[in-house]
Amino acid sequence: MIVTVTMNPALDKTANLTQLVPHALNRLQAVRTDVGGKGVNVSKMIAALGGHSVCTGFVGGDTGREVCRRLDACGIAHAFLTVEGDTRTNLKIVEGDGALTELNEPGITVTPPELAALQTKVRQLAGTTGIVVLSGSLPRGAQADTYRDFAHALRRVGCRVIVDADGAALREALTVPPHAIKPNLLELLQLFGLPQDTPEERLPALCGELLARGVSLVMLSMGARGALFVTHDAAWRAPACKVKVCSTVGAGDSMVGAAAFALERGYNLEQTARLAMACATGAVMTEGTNPPSTETVSKYLDQIELFSL
Repeated sequence: MIVTVTMNPALDKTANLTQLVPHALNRLQAVRTDVGGKGVNVSKMIAALGGHSVCTGFVGGDTGREVCRRLDACGIAHAFLTVEGDTRTNLKIVEGDGALTELNEPGITVTPPELAALQTKVRQLAGTTGIVVLSGSLPRGAQADTYRDFAHALRRVGCRVIVDADGAALREALTVPPHAIKPNLLELLQLFGLPQDTPEERLPALCGELLARGVSLVMLSMGARGALFVTHDAAWRAPACKVKVCSTVGAGDSMVGAAAFALERGYNLEQTARLAMACATGAVMTEGTNPPSTETVSKYLDQIELFSL
């Protein structure tokens, strides 16, 4: 069983615009609305691959009910806890050259008893052999050590935990540590206090330092520069495919969804990297926060280049 945890889900409105002009009237084009939040996007990718997962987290108000209705329409199982407040609505503005501007609402506020109830729910859903994805921003009221506490409780009963977070939430989670993490390049450099112009040659060693802390798999997404996939036994560099970018929203989530799908099926690192890159490639070619189709993933699966490190 794969369980995705989205503590701060959303309805994502994606609008196209030729060019965003600050401090002026901008007329949006082709506005679409998708159910979103990083864990929800992970579940959508798993479903597109033919897998099964359960979404959980917190929802509230009319927007929260709409999130659940849209997941029902997608055929994705969910077990959200309802809390006070209203689930957020986010606006993603995609310009003609692919540049992305995101305007995200803060969302709901949760209490310690609600966080404890969610942790119990996740343990029940995952059992003792499940894969749990903890990803995305924490809601107001949740402390930076929230993912750490969840990961600790889940690993103690035998679950494999994947964390996709940044800043203090990621640093805290690494003290457990989780089975796998997926930082992007900026998040990795911030984790080590390094400048953005750090040479690419240093990146595998930085991933190795995370393995030394007890992580089993590091997936480093680097945007147009591709990605690194590193375990104790192997390491692969995957350059990005040259494709027309419609939206980068959800590309990292598609990578995580593919990795969770592959982990459940016992894929080796090469198979995992190839599938994750094909899904991420398809995601940037897809409008909104929807996952790529199986046809698109299949098309790029054999085109992914991998170089052993």
